[in-house]
Amino acid sequence: MLLLQFSTSHYCRKARLALGYKQIPYQVENLTPGLHILRVKPLSGSTTLPVLLPQLKNCPAVVADSTEIIRFLEAYQPELPLYFADPLQQKEALRLEDLFDEAIGVAARCVYTQYRATEGKNIDPSWVSQSVIRLIRLLYGVNAESARGAAQKINNAIAMLGEFWQTGYLVGDRFSVADLTAAALLAPLGLMPVYRLNYPWLFDRIAQIHQLCNEPLPKNWQVGLELIS
Repeated sequence: MLLLQFSTSHYCRKARLALGYKQIPYQVENLTPGLHILRVKPLSGSTTLPVLLPQLKNCPAVVADSTEIIRFLEAYQPELPLYFADPLQQKEALRLEDLFDEAIGVAARCVYTQYRATEGKNIDPSWVSQSVIRLIRLLYGVNAESARGAAQKINNAIAMLGEFWQTGYLVGDRFSVADLTAAALLAPLGLMPVYRLNYPWLFDRIAQIHQLCNEPLPKNWQVGLELIS
């Protein structure tokens, strides 16, 4: 299997966590934002990543979107399930996945991008990195005002997670797509000292989930801790 991705995208991280959790061998092809359209659009008809190319008999040629990738992986390899057999639990897991995809993931991208453009610029001040940050800010309308609104959404999400993750799982009594999605989409905040200082339990759990899914933590993960002291 081949995963087309942006190396820093938390939605692509979500797909990698799913592949790793299910212990499915895969390779990645890192694309350049903007130029990725030339590679992706002829395949999926869309311009978004991740895109999975299963490259296997009796499988679709292309699976686009992290949610659809997980849906495909559940059918391809039911072992180590991320879904539930119980309809009510499954409905709740998918509701939370959608909530994190559509609201919290977008908010995290906004807050993290604004941080990287300001006080977090030294995480990677290279021309290439800062060019990507500028492009993301332009594409998604990221600025100080939008980041403040996004931060409130994140605080609400963390409060909800605090009710479950400190004692168990988001749905039922086992790991699921809901936990995986939350860990993937909030992972970039681990590079921000304000979150690492205020919510150490959150990033301990995110680190545990990455270990469970055989996925390295984000590059510069330790920076968020080092900048606190």
